[in-house]
Amino acid sequence: MKPDIRPTATSDRDTGTIPSVIHVENLTKRFGDFTAVDHISFDVRKGEIFGFLGANGAGKTTAMRMLCGLSHPTEGHGTVAGFDIARQQEAIKKNIGYMSQKFSLYNDLRVWENIRLFAGIYGMRPKQIATKTDALLNRLGFMAEKNTFVEKLPLGWKQKLAFSVAIFHEPQIVFLDEPTGGVDPITRRQFWELIYEAVEQGITVFVTTHYMDEAEYCDRVSIMVDGRIEALDSPRELKKQMNARSMDEVFRQLARKAQRSAD
Repeated sequence: MKPDIRPTATSDRDTGTIPSVIHVENLTKRFGDFTAVDHISFDVRKGEIFGFLGANGAGKTTAMRMLCGLSHPTEGHGTVAGFDIARQQEAIKKNIGYMSQKFSLYNDLRVWENIRLFAGIYGMRPKQIATKTDALLNRLGFMAEKNTFVEKLPLGWKQKLAFSVAIFHEPQIVFLDEPTGGVDPITRRQFWELIYEAVEQGITVFVTTHYMDEAEYCDRVSIMVDGRIEALDSPRELKKQMNARSMDEVFRQLARKAQRSAD
């Protein structure tokens, strides 16, 4: 069941005046003769939770790398937070946050050291970092763990800290790459509560996930198959279009079309 703390979905609001913070037209990425991302186009609205789904090999990771300023597109163009993804990659990196399931924190650094490190990378000033660090630790209830090495924290605590670090500099957009992989249902719910709080602060959330129940929490969802976007709409409309009872059914119907197996 969807958590009851979810604010009104963007898809249920009047979106005519909501600006786009991500705009992509015909974005393409080739590696030799292999087309990983094949002329995709979409917009993400400010304050939206946008689900970016696809099976392994669909091209979603390659697309996300281009949006984060980590890879140049072969064709097409796009903007993230108002900056061109091909020409203003460093500016993009300063205006986004990023969290991955595989790598987000340094286990051999203390909690406060991780916060200071990533805040510095995002260009924050030392005095500002010090003030906000204590405020964050108090809000998370982590003050007693300030000097604890991250490797000693429970997984759920690591996830909360990693997300908080990703939005510590108050970015316009945060990219979450399968952020809840491997955690229990209660911790996943708590993590999504943090996402909703970030949205209430005006941060746009761009998230990939393998959990189809989490796709239900998004305002809109795109589903990639073999480098192309096969469907894009609110979960409610996608289920209606596909005559499906759940997003898992929607995903399975579309994923059957896939011909390739490696991203």
